Amino acid sequence: MTMEEKVKELYEKKEKILKMGGEEKIAKQHEKGKLTARERIEKLLDPGSFVELGMFVKHRGTEFGLDKMELPADGVITGYGTIDGRLVFVYAQDFTVMGGSLGEMHAAKIKRIMELALEAGAPVIGLNDSGGARIQEGVDSLKGYGEIFKMNTILSGVVPQITAIMGPCAGGAVYSPAIGDFILMVDNPASYMFITGPQVVKAVTGVEVSPIQLGGAMIHAQKSGQAHLIGKSDEEVLMLIRKLLSYLPSNNMEKPPRYPTNDPPFRKSEKLYEIVPDDPNKGYDVRQVIYEIVDRDANGNPDFLEVLPYFAPNAVVGFGRMNGQTVGIVANNPIHLAGVLDIDSSDKIARFVRTCDAFNIPIVTLVDVPGYLPGVQQEYGGIIRHGAKVLYAYSEATVPMVTVILRKAYGGAYLAMGSKHLGADFVFAWPTAEIAVMGPEGAANIIFRKEIASAENPEAVRQEKIREYREKFANPYVAASRGYIDDVIDPAETRGKIIMALEALESKRVKLPPKKHGNIPL
Repeated sequence: MTMEEKVKELYEKKEKILKMGGEEKIAKQHEKGKLTARERIEKLLDPGSFVELGMFVKHRGTEFGLDKMELPADGVITGYGTIDGRLVFVYAQDFTVMGGSLGEMHAAKIKRIMELALEAGAPVIGLNDSGGARIQEGVDSLKGYGEIFKMNTILSGVVPQITAIMGPCAGGAVYSPAIGDFILMVDNPASYMFITGPQVVKAVTGVEVSPIQLGGAMIHAQKSGQAHLIGKSDEEVLMLIRKLLSYLPSNNMEKPPRYPTNDPPFRKSEKLYEIVPDDPNKGYDVRQVIYEIVDRDANGNPDFLEVLPYFAPNAVVGFGRMNGQTVGIVANNPIHLAGVLDIDSSDKIARFVRTCDAFNIPIVTLVDVPGYLPGVQQEYGGIIRHGAKVLYAYSEATVPMVTVILRKAYGGAYLAMGSKHLGADFVFAWPTAEIAVMGPEGAANIIFRKEIASAENPEAVRQEKIREYREKFANPYVAASRGYIDDVIDPAETRGKIIMALEALESKRVKLPPKKHGNIPL
């Protein structure tokens, strides 16, 4: 054959592979409201930036008729491209080719992409849409999953790993997303994630459930805490990935990208006086505080992406920008359960703090916490162990940490929420801050128990002692006098104070004792 003929043959082979599972299967994909794997990559990456690798990879299976199947690209499209000009490595499972099932070579392609991402120091983005392990390849499929899990673990804390669940993700396949950093899900009947399917659940428990009831997007967003972000469509989830990536560095040796802003760093916000009620027992949405202190775009919209917004809503975590710099924000939210720490919120906060620390993102903590959630369920469920994760995460963090106590900071929860005692660099407090071992009501009941009981008017004496305790201890000045708080600030100046603190900590360096790794209480 001449060179021209060989080139023509090359393009014919590529054209055949680009047709994926064929027009009929592509049409079925679209009927389910799903894009194809190639369409997803095209919408995710900058136009024209995708470079495909492993297009001609073929499976090596011979059983159950596999030797007669071609399976274009072996059911997964892999390669690299850019998002906002930044290098990323991508794989997208192709449901039109044997249901996107994972076999030996399918897994090898994904593993290779992860190896390249590690070498290049670039994020890995996985678009999952697969019926699971390719049964016809037997243990070779399981070996493939195991090697991917190993790479997930090696990459952990080195480069961001983002996975979108855009179709089925069942059985062992769920563990690769779970080991990674962020999971996004499409809120679509065709997209779900679970270990054991509805048939197994019914066989074991007798309960009949649908795939969505068992592992749909909202189930993982609200109940399990697995879905960090959800979107109504493939397109929305792909845009969320692009937005999420804008807050993250490419690897653990870099800082997140900094974006120009026209929002003045010392912009005051007297609206903060109104957001937090004078009544310490009245709730409010801490998101309103966050919106006032982060950068605003030209339209006045706050630059903040909340992560896990539906899970453990008594805590808010997410990424924002302050003077163009990415920050991770952790806040108690008094509108839900008074902002207490419980099992789920502890896990949520600890994981987020460790993610920020891994990727050089400063942590801003907004505190309004009355303590830990009491109760038998919490104790039996391991609130001690889960709460310890928060203490551990803040204590091991070496990134800049700025804490602002808005109102309540009681007991062990005061310590856990980014206190100076755990390593916060700067701690500020509003004049409304109440810092004590416990709330004035509980403290008065214990300290003045006999005096209240013997009084002619016990309730009047109780209220008097509550006021006495509040004036003496439930204010920021006692802690400030000990050096536990660096400054008591005007709430309107919160944004400027945080930004100045972050600028001062720009070159922060911490040296920890040499060790293989810590032993976080999991």
